[in-house]
This record gives sequence, structure tokens and C-alpha cells, in this order.
Amino acid sequence: MTSYRKQENENGERIAPLISIVCNFPAPSGDDPVLLTFDEVTTFFHEFGHALHGLLSDVTYRSLSGTSVYRDFVELPSQVLENWGTAPKIMKMYARHYQTGDSIPDEFIEKLEQSANYGEGFATAEYLACTFLDMAYHNRTEGVTGDISAYEKTVTNEIGLPESIVPRHRSTYFGHIFSGGYSSNYYSYIWSAVLDSDAFEAFVETGDLFDSEKAGLFREHILSKGGTVDPMELYKRFRGAEPTIEPLLRKRGMMEKEDAVRD
Repeated sequence: MTSYRKQENENGERIAPLISIVCNFPAPSGDDPVLLTFDEVTTFFHEFGHALHGLLSDVTYRSLSGTSVYRDFVELPSQVLENWGTAPKIMKMYARHYQTGDSIPDEFIEKLEQSANYGEGFATAEYLACTFLDMAYHNRTEGVTGDISAYEKTVTNEIGLPESIVPRHRSTYFGHIFSGGYSSNYYSYIWSAVLDSDAFEAFVETGDLFDSEKAGLFREHILSKGGTVDPMELYKRFRGAEPTIEPLLRKRGMMEKEDAVRD
């Protein structure tokens, strides 16, 4: 997603944004239609969430509009929309056979759900190890001398990382925190996951994934405010409370779905 013109207000008039989604989906071959993979569909939902963040912005200053928010908040609108892309009820609406028009079979959906959390415990642990390594570097007041692998080992020992798991990115090629704009912010991926899981559960709790009242709150307090208000304050206005970690744990298969339901 990119913006050719960000939203702003000028002399009391809302200047509409110009937003684009550019994807490297495969081109059609002859008369055959393009068939997207499940990952490509998820990517489209994700980027469309960013697009909504830009399109529905309604603030005064361009520098604070749309996706101009803290890095650990910018992925909420995009990641939360992925949940609709993978919801069985929604998949029945768009995932249709290109020849027969039949909706995706229940057994296919079940297989997708069963495979979604394969290796999730390992993936979460190796990612979290990197977030602690990132913070360890950026909390230092002096440089690291000596064997960098030994320093990494000190950090992972402090968090009790099992010997069978190593950080996803070793220090010598941890580009995110040296040139990728994620310095001291690598944790933002999982924090956004906490937010999107909790936010989607707000819709699940209504019994209607298209609940207009909840959608209105999300638009008013998340999608339209840009970076004009502290993100946690915006989230509480939408949700009525701070996010909890349980929805993410359930989503990743680390907690039974009937456990720890929000009061």
C-alpha cells in the first residue's frame, strides 16, 4: 500500500487521499484467469487494511494522517483484516472454484485451520528471542566488545531460551535493527498481533463479524484518527479496555479456545 496524496484538512475542507495497493500477483496466461494462493489472498487482505487506514483518515495535518502512526501500531489495521480473510464464513463468500462457482469445501477450510499453527511455538520463541536481543543492544550505554556470539548467548540465557532454539536473526545480519527502521522496535510485530487478535475477538463476541456498531467504533477510533492521539487511548476507546494476550494465545494454538474468555 502506498499513498500518492495523504489526507489533510485545508481551510475546513477535507482533502481526500489517493491510495494504491500494488501487488506482484501472477499475470493471467492467455484466457485463463489468475488463481491466487492462500498466502496471496492473505497479503491482499493485509494491504487492504493499510489502504483503509489511509482512505478513512480524517485529521487536520497530513503529517499525522493515515498510516503516520507509531510503528508498533501501524500494523493493527492491516493484520486485523487478515482475520476476516481466514474466517470460514467469509471464505465461503469469496473462495469459489473458478469453473464451477462452488464455495471452498469445509474439509479444505479444516485443513487450513489445522496447518495454521504448525510449528507456531518454535516460531514465536525464535522471534521473541530477537526482540529481547534488539532491546538488549539498544538499552546498552556502552558498546559490545569481545565475542558477539557469547553476548547473544548471555541474552538468550537470561530469558531462558531452550538450547534447541536460536534467535531468528543473528546479530551479524539483524538488518531490521541496524538499517531496516526497526531499531528497538522489532517487538512491534508481536505487539500488533496482540492488538489485532484482541480487536478481532471484539467482533467475534458480538456474534456478527459484520457488526455495524463495532465496525463504526473501529473506524472512528482507529482508522480515522491517524497519529493524533496516543494509540493505547484510541484502542481503549474502541475496545473499552486495554488488549489482553489471551486472544493471541488462542489464535496461535497455545491456549484452548474456551479458556480465559474475556469477562
